[in-house]
Amino acid sequence: MAAAFVYCPRCATPLQEREAAGRTRAVCPAPGCSFVHWGNPLPVVGALVEHRGKVILARGRGWPEKFFGLVTGFLEAGETPEAGVLREVKEELSLDAEVVGLIGVYAFELRNELIACWHVRAPDAQEVKLSDELEAWKAIDPDKLRAWEMGTGLAVRDWLKARRR
Repeated sequence: MAAAFVYCPRCATPLQEREAAGRTRAVCPAPGCSFVHWGNPLPVVGALVEHRGKVILARGRGWPEKFFGLVTGFLEAGETPEAGVLREVKEELSLDAEVVGLIGVYAFELRNELIACWHVRAPDAQEVKLSDELEAWKAIDPDKLRAWEMGTGLAVRDWLKARRR
């Protein structure tokens, strides 16, 4: 059980592992309390950003030096995925992008996230300016871009495959 809670957020009783809806979950044993920690994945948006004919990859603060990925962020309440991905591109890269299309939706079990990845394009005239959350960025020619095996790398794989058709 990978519970985000140790105590019930309703009544503060220590949670116990029990079967609920066919899986082991963190459940409150207190009489009259029906809290179950379902552990639902968090919605995340990701952007494969095309700018000046290249794809922008970013490195978050504290990531290993050679580790780069797509721009991602949590979808906020009341926000459409399209608006969320454009907000993230603006916040992280200072680019006003437009959505080209949905690449796909991917489970990222390692972080209990569900990532909706979008292909976005930013005007050539704009300059990339990193937010404090990012440490570096690089622009890769699409023909030299290589997918990685998890998370947003699956979106890169699918985008590259669709591009070759």
